Amino acid sequence: MLKMAIVGAGVWGETHAGIFAEHPGVENVAICDLDINRANAAAKKHGIKEVYTCYKEMLQKTKCDAVSIVTPDHLHAEIAVACAEAGKDMLIEKPIATTKDDVHRIVDAANKHKVRVMVDLHNRWNPPFVAAKQAIDAGELGELQTGYMRLNDIKWVATDMLSWTAQSSILWFLGSHSLDTLRWLFDDEVKRVYSVSRYGVMDALGVPAMDTYLTTIEFAKGGIAQMENAWITPNGNPNLNDIKFNILGSKGMVAIDASNHNLIQKYTDEKTIVPDILVRNTVHGRVKGFAYESIRCFADNIISGEKFIVSMEDAAKTSLALLSILKSAETRTPIEVEY
Repeated sequence: MLKMAIVGAGVWGETHAGIFAEHPGVENVAICDLDINRANAAAKKHGIKEVYTCYKEMLQKTKCDAVSIVTPDHLHAEIAVACAEAGKDMLIEKPIATTKDDVHRIVDAANKHKVRVMVDLHNRWNPPFVAAKQAIDAGELGELQTGYMRLNDIKWVATDMLSWTAQSSILWFLGSHSLDTLRWLFDDEVKRVYSVSRYGVMDALGVPAMDTYLTTIEFAKGGIAQMENAWITPNGNPNLNDIKFNILGSKGMVAIDASNHNLIQKYTDEKTIVPDILVRNTVHGRVKGFAYESIRCFADNIISGEKFIVSMEDAAKTSLALLSILKSAETRTPIEVEY
């Protein structure tokens, strides 16, 4: 039985707890959060006996095999290094880290202490994108030429859902998924980036964060992609996310619209709703959706010993390329990516 501990009892940490509680090969043994009431609530809901407010105390006292790190983006490194030093395997919510030093600290600590690390870049479990990957690998598209990835959120995410928007960026929150998806499908590393950004909409709403990034990506083998990330989509949009994708090869093309799909809509006199049936949903009381499958797959792979679908090195390269995108947007110049 895999014994899991969780650091972070917010919405997504509580999600981890629920998924592990359903898994027949996992036991939730501990949960940690600075907010003791939030930690106690998650523990009560999922039958977790040990509750902590300090992750260092948790690592000293609890007998866990692995840890889910589900804290805000910028707070991963210290916890991850401590987990590595304690010999614990880890599932880290994306991104792995938000500075070059922190990325390398985590990678070096994991390698030194021989622990396994997966980062929850869950778009690799997204059915339409998996189908695109299968077509690419089968040679149906020929040599890949160009790609386009839009992954945007409505304003509510930055203004209400997250309390730490100003300490992050839409590039960390959604761009990490976008860039990982492009790297995975192109099966290539980012060589050069050029990005521009806009500021003002979020600031006017009391959130000091960039609104939008538009990025051109050059891959080492010659492929080119455009990436769009923003969190200023109107709150009236029927979907939380706006997801559009296109990839063109010498012999074929794949186009994906994963937000305004035509599978199901609900209408009332007040509004139109497009229910989420891909990312996070519930079927007969059990959690489903690709954003849940990645978490479940971490447990499966730890138990079986199989390789992770997203390697630690994958996640590190995605974060390092995102740092180059941030630098490019700041300087308004093309930037060569340094790994």
